[in-house]
Amino acid sequence: MDAGKEKSDEVEGLRLVRAFLSLSPDKRAEVIAFVEELARAHGRPREGEGTSPKGTSPR
Repeated sequence: MDAGKEKSDEVEGLRLVRAFLSLSPDKRAEVIAFVEELARAHGRPREGEGTSPKGTSPR
């Protein structure tokens, strides 16, 4: 990944954090619940597949 793309990703991440922090506590809770549900839905291994070790993905 080139430096320009990394910088762009970093800026976008900071924008998302700022937007999240500007939400009311109720809306933050809704966002957290939504993201947790997405993580559960996408994190389930298919039948017969194991889970991969965390922290081993290349960057």
